[in-house]
Formats: sequence, C-alpha cells, structure tokens
Amino acid sequence: MTQDIKAISLFSGAGGFDIGSHMADVPVVFSVDIEKDCVETLKLNDIFKDTKKVHGDLFQISSDEIKETLGKDYKDKFILIGGAPCQPFSKNGYWVTNKVRKGIDDPRAQLVNEYLRVLVDIKPDGFIFENVESLLHPTNKVIVDSFIEIAESEGFETKIVKANALDYGVPQKRKRLFIIGTKGMFKTEEPIKTHFPPEIAIKKNLKPFVNVGEVMSEYDTDEFFEEQELTDGGTYHEDLKEIPPGMNYKALTEWAGYPNPKFVADKRFWNFLLKLHPEQPSWTITAQPGPWVGPFHWTSRRLRVPEIAAIQTFPKDYVFYGSRRSIQKQIGNAVPPLMAKAMISFLKESLV
Repeated sequence: MTQDIKAISLFSGAGGFDIGSHMADVPVVFSVDIEKDCVETLKLNDIFKDTKKVHGDLFQISSDEIKETLGKDYKDKFILIGGAPCQPFSKNGYWVTNKVRKGIDDPRAQLVNEYLRVLVDIKPDGFIFENVESLLHPTNKVIVDSFIEIAESEGFETKIVKANALDYGVPQKRKRLFIIGTKGMFKTEEPIKTHFPPEIAIKKNLKPFVNVGEVMSEYDTDEFFEEQELTDGGTYHEDLKEIPPGMNYKALTEWAGYPNPKFVADKRFWNFLLKLHPEQPSWTITAQPGPWVGPFHWTSRRLRVPEIAAIQTFPKDYVFYGSRRSIQKQIGNAVPPLMAKAMISFLKESLV
C-alpha cells in the first residue's frame, strides 16, 4: 500500500514546483506567495482546487497556520518545498559573514531564514529548497553551509543536487541548485535523468534532449498572435532578421566574418538578439528580459505566452492571470514542472 505524502509550498509563484509535486503524486495542501497575480494564477487552475492558497508575506504568517492545513489528525508523511526569490544570489552584493545559530545573518538571506523558520517549526519528513547555482559561489556559500548545518541539526540527511532542466525532459538549458533533505535515507545518489545528449541517446537507445521545435510548433499560427511579439520598426529589427537560428548578435561581427560588422564580439550580453533554433533546446527563459534580449523565435519575433509556458513544461491547459509583463515574470521565475517532478520523486523514494 502506497503511503500518502503531502506537500506544503512556500514562495509558490505561478505554481511550477507545485505542479511538479502533483505530477509526482504528492498533492500540495498549502501555497503562499507575496505576488497577488501569482496567487490569482493558482486560483484559476483546477489542479489546485483542494489547496489552501494564501496571498501574503511569509514574514507575517505563523508556522502553526501553515501546519494546520494538514489537519489535526494528519498522521502521514509530508514535505516542504519552495525556492526563496533568487535575485539576491544572482549578483555579487553586500556581504556579511557572521551567522547565527537558527538563521543566517545576511541581509539577502532573510527569505532563506523564513524557509528555515518554517522547516524547523513544522518538522516535515523531507524538504526541497531550490535556488540559482551561484548560491554555491564563494560570496554566497556560507548561506548554503549554514542552511545545511541547521537542517542537519534538525535530524535531516541532506544532499546538494546541481541540476540542468535538460536532463529531465525540459526543452531548455536551465541550471539550478536543489538542497534536498530527508528524515529517511536516500536510496540513490541523485534524481533519475530521463533525457540525454543526442549522441549518447542514439547509441544507448535513450530519450534525447527535447528541442523547442517539438513543443512550440503548434503555437506558430495566427490564432496565437500577440501584439507584443512584433519587432517591426524597432531599433534592431533589421539586425535580428539577419541572424541565423541558434545564433546571437555575434553573427553580425568581424569574429563571424560578417562584412561591414554591425557589432563587436563579446561587447554585449550573450543573449542580445539571441535566436532559437527549432532543432535545439532553448536557452534559459528569463523573468524580465530587456526589449532586445532573447531568446527570440527563429522567425524573428518575440515568443508568445503559450510558447514560453511550453518551454517551461507548464501543462497546455494551464491559465495565467495578469498583464503580459506579469505573466512573463511568473513563467520565467518558475521551476519547470518536469524538473520539479524529478526532484520530488527522488525525495519521495527516500521517505517510504
């Protein structure tokens, strides 16, 4: 008999992690986010009909209120999932090295502390904390070390998993860090990879990485047209049209042998005028791209909402609430559901 396992989700955003949890047969009973549009998105989707969805600041929400959603007589196992907003750890910034016993004394780590506060108070059977890989950078690593020290002092066995979404069927290069903890024992070294580089896949009869053309082609019709996708008349519209699929602005430089170069190689961000190739995975989908920051569609337009949602592996019928800008931010900040499913399945097998 399979034991019931439920999840409590912090910093839920548009629900990427939470969808992955449901995919792994671990229903989410509680979700919270400070962004109203994110919580409205959760409310619009039937998958979360039995989830308590809270719009609020985690600082103002007691651990007791969170745990109560399991019910007084709940005796089965449950896990805590979530990733504190990662912007502070994406850049080198102000740094304080002093740490305290039940938290991390760093101005950027306040939301990490809130996750730890809930973890220590509600005592789940396992947890997953997601963030950017640069959390392991020397300027940030004390946060990871302190996090693990606190989790292990609470009786968790922990593992750091550096993962790329490509390995789990997401048509996107997206590296993320997961800190996973269990009160049980890890049965395997790492989450099971389901997809592989094409050259390895063909030799061993495995599934190759998923390319964007496979998941986006159905949305390239007039039915899905968006006003915001047009680049006509923009500063770099003509340049964008000249760039071949799979390339960026460097295609128009002396480095690439372009006659009368328009740009100088390595003088721009690498995703400037970056264009997808239908037979390759996407680069990372971002939350707030600038007007000429890619990835762009191979037909020289900006991507449409259902396309970026498909690249992130949201279900086809998933509905988002808010303005176009808000929806881009929600999708770009999300953990791809297929990636989340792999991590939660890995944790789940350590609990049974």
